[in-house]
Amino acid sequence: MKISSKANACNLSPMRKFHPYAVDAVKRGVKVYHLNIGQPDIATPKEYFDAVRNFSLPVLAYAPSNGIPELTNAVIDYYKGIGVNYTPNDVFITTGGSEALQMVMHSILDEGSEVIIPEPFYPNYNTFIRSSGGIIRPLTTTPESGYKYAFKDKIEKLINANTRAIMFTNPGNPTGAVLTREEMRLLADIAKEHDLYLIGDEVYREFVYGGESLASIGQLEDIAENAIIIDSVSKRFSACGARIGTVITKNKELQKQITKFCQARLSVATLDQVASAALYNAKGDYFDAVRKEYKLRRDTCYNKLMEIPGVICAKPEGAFYLMAALPVDDADKFQMWLLTDFNDHGDTVMFAPGEGFYATAGKGKNEIRIAYVLKQADLERAMDLLKLGIEAYNKRAK
Repeated sequence: MKISSKANACNLSPMRKFHPYAVDAVKRGVKVYHLNIGQPDIATPKEYFDAVRNFSLPVLAYAPSNGIPELTNAVIDYYKGIGVNYTPNDVFITTGGSEALQMVMHSILDEGSEVIIPEPFYPNYNTFIRSSGGIIRPLTTTPESGYKYAFKDKIEKLINANTRAIMFTNPGNPTGAVLTREEMRLLADIAKEHDLYLIGDEVYREFVYGGESLASIGQLEDIAENAIIIDSVSKRFSACGARIGTVITKNKELQKQITKFCQARLSVATLDQVASAALYNAKGDYFDAVRKEYKLRRDTCYNKLMEIPGVICAKPEGAFYLMAALPVDDADKFQMWLLTDFNDHGDTVMFAPGEGFYATAGKGKNEIRIAYVLKQADLERAMDLLKLGIEAYNKRAK
């Protein structure tokens, strides 16, 4: 029996592949501080749980394939608040942002189609694109340059007859980089000029720390036919387990294709949609408080890293991640060693090794992604463990 070439072209998640070793460490009595997965510890707004408790229909029935009206309208109202007007036909509710990405790739890619993506990027992009027959054409960035990528000459060098789209995360996962309005406009102009889709993964939109107003490619009305927005309640409302995402596009032909995939998987979970619609009623100061907390965590994480000799790291401007180059030979080997051979007073730390965030072979070998989603005391301890671990690992290597 055979396995498909598409499946073989996909990789395990660098955020999760060391999970069995973390489980073994815990069995040995070691406490593992998790910086590897973007699972916020911020409380989910109570409106979600109130909606679940108040759900009283006698039958938990299929929802409409493109989403229940209550949630679709909540999403539309949210976008009105940032100056973008959508209709219910423009919005498709999905099982998390992951399914949103998968449906888009199935709709726009053929065998050998290419998507230009700044690297490092969210590793599951590789899975969604590869399983749709496509290829990532990486737009390489560096920690020394702050992972900036909006350069016309560099992007246009990557465009060829197979290019279908330019895709980016803004704010960035894993880098925390934030596009300026001018940079977003540059990407839009390139997509428009070359008749490409511009896919904005905007699930971290609320998490910007420089006082910027919330930005979306949906605000660029002249690229309505090119623009595809991926969104989700997971990070915005700390509701990762709700598995509610969104594809938003005004492109009528693309809407027809996405509808096919929505109907094929029948519907998104009805109760999660009902509860997620209520999230958009969260109090207005909710995001202010969350931003303040994440900014504190960012500063803690970054400042601690800057105390470690040999670390290269650009201060993240948004999201709740950062990438850093460490003074180690191999981040994968270092992570394995931390989980199997190292502890300090019974504690160790776990991150996501950086190589899996790149498409270019050999890139990111000594880089890591940190998700600063732990409460303050735990984050400080985790960063101290990282410093101690680097010192001990490099002494061992000698």
